[in-house]
This record gives sequence, C-alpha cells and structure tokens, in this order.
Amino acid sequence: MKNLIMTFAAAVGLSLGSFAQGAAENKTFSTNQIVAPYDIEVTYNKTVHVLFPAAVQYVDLGSNDIIAGRASGAENVVRIKSAVAGFPGETNFSVITADGCFYTFNVTYADEPGQLSVEMDDWLRKNPTAEYANDRLFVRLSELGGETPVLVNRIMYSIYKKNAADIKSVGSKQFGIQTLLKGVYIHKDLMYFHIAVRNMSNVSYDIDFIRFKVVDKKVAKRTAVQETYVNPVRVFSQQNTVDGKATVRNVFVFPKMTLPDDKVLTVEIFEKGGGRHQSFNIANGELVGAKLINDLKTR
Repeated sequence: MKNLIMTFAAAVGLSLGSFAQGAAENKTFSTNQIVAPYDIEVTYNKTVHVLFPAAVQYVDLGSNDIIAGRASGAENVVRIKSAVAGFPGETNFSVITADGCFYTFNVTYADEPGQLSVEMDDWLRKNPTAEYANDRLFVRLSELGGETPVLVNRIMYSIYKKNAADIKSVGSKQFGIQTLLKGVYIHKDLMYFHIAVRNMSNVSYDIDFIRFKVVDKKVAKRTAVQETYVNPVRVFSQQNTVDGKATVRNVFVFPKMTLPDDKVLTVEIFEKGGGRHQSFNIANGELVGAKLINDLKTR
C-alpha cells in the first residue's frame, strides 16, 4: 500500500511538472505580426533625412547614441544623426505617421553613410488594394472612428476609381467653372464626399483652399450668421490646379453627420489669386441618403 501511494504521488508530481513546463513555454510571433525594420546608417558630421508620405506624429529613439526629430517647417521629414562619433553596435528608432503607418529602423554608424536622403514609398495612396497592404500593421486612429487607415484609403480609392454619378443636381456653375457633388457614402462612423471641379475655360483654375461649414439655411437681415466649420479627417488626392478644359475629382472623409432642417453644409472653393470662387450647399437629405459602401470593392 505504501509503495502504491508513493508511485501515485510520483506520477502526480511528474504530471504537474510536465504541465508547468508546458505552461512556461515561450510563444513566438508569426511572420505577419512582425514589423520588419529598415537598415539605415548615420554619422556624426552629416545629417540623414527620411521623407515620409504623411505627417510624422511620433518618434522614439532606442538610445542616446542618436538624435532625431521632425525637421523644422516640414511635418513629414525626420532628420537623424549620430550623437556619439563612432558608436559601437546597433540602435534603433521608430516612427508613427498621421496615416497610421508604423515604421522601425535599425541604425548603425558609418563614417560615410550609404544614403543621406531617403524617401519612403507612398504605397498606401498609390494602390491601397494591393496584396502588400494586407501584410502591413497599422495604428488605429481615433479620428478615423477606430478604422484602420488602409481600409479608409481603400474606400476612398474605390470611390475615386468607380467615379459613379450617384448625385447629379448638387453643385454650382459660374465663371466657366462647374463644381458637382457626385456622391455621399457611408461606412460605419465615416462619411465620404466625392466632389468634382470642371474647368470649362482655357484659363487654369488654381485652388487656394476648400472649406466646409454648417450654416443656417435662411438668415434674416440684421441677424448674426451662425457658422460652424468642419474639417475632413482624410483627403484622397491633393490636386490644387484644374487645367483649362479639364476636370479633377477628390474624396473627402468626415465623421458621420446629419443636420437640422434649418441648416445646410456649405462647400466653398476659393481660387488663388483670382475671383472665380465657387460655393454650393448640401442639404440633410443628401446626408441621410448616403449610399452604403458595402457594394464597393474594398478588398
């Protein structure tokens, strides 16, 4: 009986030991969970500049061997150099940009770096539907309602490529310039406005800025005008010139919105150095009638 108890205890102890050993096994990351670093060389007497497709929001350094930060007056450029001449080994730094992309770099010292200026590829805007985008990791941004930047860019890209005329009667036409709201779309908590500007003249139309504001539909005389400006959280294509006899289009992304019956969303387009300003109103009916994005190609 004593031998039986000892044998049972030994078996239990062996099982518990095996369980503890299994529980303590380290887990490994799969390939698609790893952000592959870029290799970059720095030196003490020269500065290396890295140009990113979007504004830089965060920079973190792995050690005091390097100094880096956003270049003054350029929101999408990071400058980096060695703080210690000839530092040994390797360090790193990481960057997060406004479009939600995360970059990491391994840094080594070189008397003569192989590159002093590096431009990161703008693949997210060139073709966000490419398979390469599925292998990337993105920072979720609160301004996008928790959506990943790649999905938002895919939706903008799809709207732009499809170029549907789902709305045909909202816009303006004066001074040889025609503006048109081609569609309003919604996906979860974001709305997408597809707007076209057509230049029917031979004189190029240089856009100074475009702004959106919520205003009263009718304003009585001697009544203070109430205006609330709203800013897009994403713009698909920054085209600032409409050549003669040409048309440009853009997609603007906003947090979802609706309006009271006595309000409208006014779109204003101002010509740089000219007077052919354009303005048109979007009523609540166009907003609540926004087309679901599900039938567009986003994958």
